[in-house]
Amino acid sequence: MVFGRRMRMWAGALGVACVMLMGPSAPTGALFARPLPAGAVKGVVPNRVMTWNLCNPCDRSNLDRAREIATYAPQVIGVQEACVRDVERIRIHLRRFYGLVYHVEYGTVLQDWGRCGGVPWNPGGYGQAVLSAAPMTDPVSVEYPDGGSEDRGYMAVTTTVDGRSVRVFNTHLAQRRQEAVRAGQTKVLAAAVSRHDRVIVLGDFNAVPDAPELAPMWELATDADPRCRPTYTVGCTPTTDWQSKFDYVFLRGITPLGHRVHPTPYSDHDLLHTDLDTDQESHGT
Repeated sequence: MVFGRRMRMWAGALGVACVMLMGPSAPTGALFARPLPAGAVKGVVPNRVMTWNLCNPCDRSNLDRAREIATYAPQVIGVQEACVRDVERIRIHLRRFYGLVYHVEYGTVLQDWGRCGGVPWNPGGYGQAVLSAAPMTDPVSVEYPDGGSEDRGYMAVTTTVDGRSVRVFNTHLAQRRQEAVRAGQTKVLAAAVSRHDRVIVLGDFNAVPDAPELAPMWELATDADPRCRPTYTVGCTPTTDWQSKFDYVFLRGITPLGHRVHPTPYSDHDLLHTDLDTDQESHGT
């Protein structure tokens, strides 16, 4: 009886330790990948970019997240609310089950045990990440001077899209009802973007297109969705479960060829991807 009780206690302690090490958003269920849906692409699309807020903490399987990404297989993916451990698992699943190999750079702004697990003295990194089928150079990670209710920032890398070198930014602005904070963040981001002629800016801006705080971005770039403008939002496709357009692919010196918003059960934000022509200059920038 005593031996059995000790064994149960030991097993329970081991289980708690595993949860702490893996984190609350670790994958659940057996690691058997479902086949991709009909119509999925057969390999990386070299001129496609995607942005996706992964939702954290949302207790979603990284295997399901990898399948969503593999269905559209963009050349570049910017993710927000991303734990380093989750992104690493997504990369492993993409390679192992779908044959898609991505490089990764991180824009970590927090070390957060509550969101990303780990142990109290070594919590998981949390923030943004960029995955690219091509190598990346010159990575930077910048924390905004004022993050609002939670530290926020942007990251940037140089990589290849549509056969040409481009600067790619990925950001997550302050939460809703923090307009003044976002206005300051957008000015910081726009100043960095303005230094480059050919730029892709991915991210969750937590603001609709006609929000005043997005004005610095509109002065430099256009959104991949031609129906989304600061003065014209009729038909602008929403990207969140609450039917707001918060997610953007801003383009400077690049022409969009088409975009799609894909609802997903694995986040409160939809997947947004666009195909690009980097040989033409975007009108209106």
